[in-house]
Amino acid sequence: MIGTDPIAFLFWETIELSKPPAIEVHDLVHEYGDRRAVDNIDLEIEAGEIFGLLGPNGGGKTTLFRILSTLLKPTSGEVQVLGLDPNTQSSEIRGRIGVVFQHPSLDAKLTVLENLRHQGHLHGLRGQHLKDRIDDLLGKMGLAARKHDRAEILSGGLLRRVDLIRGLLHRPELLIFDEPSTGLDPGVRRRYWTDLEGLREQEGTTLILTTHFIEEAERCDRVGILNQGKLVGEGRPNDLKQAIGKDVIVIEADDVNGLKDDITRKVGVKPIVFDGTLRIECANGHKLMAELYTSFRERMSAITVGRPTLEDVFVRETGLSLLSDPVIE
Repeated sequence: MIGTDPIAFLFWETIELSKPPAIEVHDLVHEYGDRRAVDNIDLEIEAGEIFGLLGPNGGGKTTLFRILSTLLKPTSGEVQVLGLDPNTQSSEIRGRIGVVFQHPSLDAKLTVLENLRHQGHLHGLRGQHLKDRIDDLLGKMGLAARKHDRAEILSGGLLRRVDLIRGLLHRPELLIFDEPSTGLDPGVRRRYWTDLEGLREQEGTTLILTTHFIEEAERCDRVGILNQGKLVGEGRPNDLKQAIGKDVIVIEADDVNGLKDDITRKVGVKPIVFDGTLRIECANGHKLMAELYTSFRERMSAITVGRPTLEDVFVRETGLSLLSDPVIE
């Protein structure tokens, strides 16, 4: 027992602090023919983190997801998952991680309970231990009353939660999600995130997810921004936003190009045309917004000012929208 012994406490604290990273990636490359989907990525994810891979469809997120979950061997580079090499120790890794795919993979004709029992058997779980684990997770996810329902009658949100339980049955140290909120309405998405945050607190699980939702990335401890296979930004969401250091004004108008030229001539700032809008990064945004509104209000359909978001960070780093046309991975 550690008790209140300060020497023992420091000993165990040192062990915890020296826990190896959950993920280590160095010079990672993956190519599909002539196209490089993952381009020399270096990445380290600490144990116990919620880490988000943010980027547009086709940016490299799903390829990286497949590599980290041992489903795809990279073209070159080094990968360590929980200190193990996926090239030679994939079976051991799979016993220690959970994977939740973008689309639920439940058997529609089986009940929730039957799906979970089959998944448990794949991990060698049996008898009372499996029953207790299923009951515990169903209770935590608010699904105890639905365990005898067939999967085919469940809503999208409930299916995602059952999929999450499937990934947790064997108490994985690391859980990897591909677009966990795809197809969920905002209310269900918030509940799902409450489940994930509770999971990290109660089970100590490291969570890695791919996403193109800004609000989802904002809830991560750290975010890696992917574009065209490159990691173009990494850090805590607030640190990434503060690095911009300015207000962001967004203007909607019918003639954005003509308005851009007139604003540059009259006010002396040069907006950028982005995704059908004008964007201006500036200090004292409210003051400039008032001046722009006074001079050009008849030509604007909307004008807003705010502190930078992760989407502004993405725009700054890539010049693209998270909703840009996808490239097939």
